[in-house]
Order: sequence, then structure tokens, then C-alpha cells
Amino acid sequence: MHAMVLNQIGTDLVWTELPDRLPGPAEIRVQVLACGVCRTDLHVVDGELPDPRVPIIPGHEIVGRIDALGKEVRGLSIGQRVGIPWLGHTCGFCPYCRMKRENLCDHPLFTGYTRDGGFATATLADARFAFPLGEIGDDASLAPLLCAGLIGWRALDIAGPGKNLGLYGFGAAAHILAQVARWQGRSVFAFTRPGDLATQDFARSLHATWAGGSDERPPQLLDAAIIFATVGDLVPLALQAVRKGGRVVCAGIHMSDIPRFPYRLLWEERQLLSVANLTRQDGLDFLRLVPQMNIVTRVTRYPLQQANQALADLRAGRFDGAAVLLT
Repeated sequence: MHAMVLNQIGTDLVWTELPDRLPGPAEIRVQVLACGVCRTDLHVVDGELPDPRVPIIPGHEIVGRIDALGKEVRGLSIGQRVGIPWLGHTCGFCPYCRMKRENLCDHPLFTGYTRDGGFATATLADARFAFPLGEIGDDASLAPLLCAGLIGWRALDIAGPGKNLGLYGFGAAAHILAQVARWQGRSVFAFTRPGDLATQDFARSLHATWAGGSDERPPQLLDAAIIFATVGDLVPLALQAVRKGGRVVCAGIHMSDIPRFPYRLLWEERQLLSVANLTRQDGLDFLRLVPQMNIVTRVTRYPLQQANQALADLRAGRFDGAAVLLT
């Protein structure tokens, strides 16, 4: 197998030939067809997440086909197309697992961060955390759903059922979630970097009710706002934009420090919440509904060996939607 390996934090990934790996008793081996490039991959490469493990193969929006099964694996078969998400393993016995809140597990493993991921021609995965994908849909278009789609879905649930929804940072997750929200009958208000007219036009092409810079106030108060951008300065702005009793949900795994803000922005029962990871049930619920929602993911495709270019383009905001590596 071959992989793009991060050998040292803050350096480029290195194209590396590795021995083929055999799955453990509860694992599957997957030949990777496509792997999305997520902002969390940048956080891994840049060392912005705690306790980095190197060397590591990044990538956690994996679409591939099973080519080997561990002896304890049931319900999956050779040749089956599956998706492998960020949450790659949970302990099953900590208080959070017992409360069915496995996204908060005390002893998790994360794909592409604490276990090797999908910037490779093949990868191993805990069979319990692989989602059957069926045969409908293009591999590259499905890949972003495995994180950008899933974390957006969980964030939307936490945001509540309000009609007017603000999305701060209109990248891979928001462009999927805007389509989900429209399918649910909501109105989307898209916030981009100030002056980013191209991304604002992209949001309007996905039927956003309004699109503007993050320094602007929307034309009406929002029921909820979801922040995908990693900028803590957006939190007070989002609190100003939501109505009394509204919610602001921080959907990123990493965010710069939130500045001090006056209590009056939080008063009147506004809520500030965060999203951590996902549960397998989130994945099952979301992927079951995807065919009904007619989601169209905009993807920019790169060969696997151009992973460094894809990460650089993501960092610089050189494309709309999502980047996907193809093997």
C-alpha cells in the first residue's frame, strides 16, 4: 500500500510505501476509493489538536470497498462499499458510552488523528464504525458526507427546529447543511469572510435567503446560528444575530479563543453550545435520508499524491465546497 504520511507536525505529508496490513479480529481492510480533505486534517497537520500522534496517515472522510474481514466481523462482506468517519472506535464501558453518548467517550480513537486514516490506497477500520453506503452515488461526492455532512447534521439537531438558520463559514459542511436545511423548509442566512463575494454567490446558488460578510447583521434575527469557521471572534457576532431564546452552536473541533463579551449578548435565555464528534446513530440517521434530500456536493478532485496541494488550497480558500483525494 501507499500513503501520504505526516511524519512531523507542521511539515508536508510524504508519499510512502508501506507493508500491506491485515485486519484484527474486529476490523476490516478497505481499499480506498476517495477520501475527503477536511479542515480537521489541517488541525492535525498544524498540531492544533492535543496529544498528536506521529507518524500518522490523515483523512477521515473515507469511501472504499472491503477487501479483507477480521474473523469476528459480522454483517459486512468482501466488495461492499462503506464509509469510514472521524469517530473510529469507542470503549463501550465508560459513563458516556453507557449513556449512549459515545461521541463523548473517555477512550476514543479518531480516524486520521489517533489511528491511521484514508490518505492512502488502503486502511484498516473498526468494523462497528463503518457505514454501508450502497451503490447509489459517486465515490467523490459521497466522501464529504462522512464528516462535513455528519457534523453539520448533528449541529443542526442541536440548533433546534427554528426556521431562520445562520451559517458562519460557508465551506464544505455549510454547503451540505444549507441543502439539508432547505429540504427541511428552513431559511438559510450565509456568512462568509468579509468581501468574499464569490462564496456569497455560491451560497445564493444553493438558495440561501441572504448571504453577506460575517461583519454584517442579517436582515432579521435568527432562530439559531451554527459556526463552522474556526474563528472565536464570531461567537459574539452570532449571539448578536440570534433572537431571544436563540442558540449559537460551535461546530468545529478547534476554534481560536473566544473574546470577552458583555453578558447582555447571552442574556434573555440565549444559549451557546458546542458539538463534539458524532455517534453511529447520527451516521445511520443522516445517511438513510441522504437519497431523499437530493444533496449535491461540490467537490474539487485531486490525485492522492497531491494531498499537500489540496490542504494548501483548503487553507487558502481556493475552492468552494469540498476537496477530495482519489486513489
